[in-house]
Amino acid sequence: MRTVLVVLFDAVQSLDVTGPVEVFAGAETQRPGSYRIRTASLDGAPVRTSSGLTLVPDHALADAPSPHTLLVPGGAGSRHPDPRLTDWLREYGPQAERLVSVCTGAILLAAAGLLDGRRATTHWAYCDKLARDHPAVDVDPEPIYVRDGHVATSAGVTSGIDLALALVEEDLDREVALTVARHLVVFLRRPGNQAQFSAQLAAQTAQREPLREVQQWVTEHPGADLSVESLAARARLSPRHFARAFQTETGMTPGRYVERVRLEHARRLLEDTSDGIEEISRTCGYGTPEGMRRAFLRTLGAAPAEYRRRFRPATAH
Repeated sequence: MRTVLVVLFDAVQSLDVTGPVEVFAGAETQRPGSYRIRTASLDGAPVRTSSGLTLVPDHALADAPSPHTLLVPGGAGSRHPDPRLTDWLREYGPQAERLVSVCTGAILLAAAGLLDGRRATTHWAYCDKLARDHPAVDVDPEPIYVRDGHVATSAGVTSGIDLALALVEEDLDREVALTVARHLVVFLRRPGNQAQFSAQLAAQTAQREPLREVQQWVTEHPGADLSVESLAARARLSPRHFARAFQTETGMTPGRYVERVRLEHARRLLEDTSDGIEEISRTCGYGTPEGMRRAFLRTLGAAPAEYRRRFRPATAH
């Protein structure tokens, strides 16, 4: 049996706690004897979450059982923690077989020195702060969760559920994780290296209307000629002027934007349809299955066929 110890503190984000807990509890229901879930606060006193809910812990941290998985949630309270909490994490965190953070819980792990020399992520709004305050941490703002050895960090709120499902699949098997995902009415299909944002959300909306129209047109026509020259003509600008203006106003190059849009469209088709890979590669503008394969391997670390096998819901047809 793996003991999962969840650290509680005032102004914790309630979903950072309850999301993963529901996943592990669901797995325990499916396979009794797999997990023992415990919660603990500094003094064993109830804590008030950032949304106003009150959580009553099982233990004081000093009396908590030695955990297999130590889970540190985020929330406003993680940004200005009680020094005693950081001290406890610094002393006892290394003893856990697996360290897990959700959202800004990564800031607590970093403050305790537990992320030094490791790749990690956190909520997109705090990635810059994490990198600035803790330069020894290799902060990756893109993925929804990151695994580095026995340490796993995740992005905002619901990504904690994705990470917990991945851990259940690793600990037990895919069938248990799928059953829990179905019960929670979530898809077991978001790989850790999926971006926190879609291309449309990751890119800023351009100020000038011609550039906004180009952004929308790319999203609606991923299979079209999306070269800089073609898009510049659509915006009625010279290619050089267009490329410079697009990056200035959206925060990414036209090529990067097109790449992300095509990848997202291809992923959706692989997840939600039975279209063949060759057809999808043409529809999404890759031209050939090999072109799409290279893009998937470069960005997601899996070929399209493997991606479909792992992340397509059983109900897709």
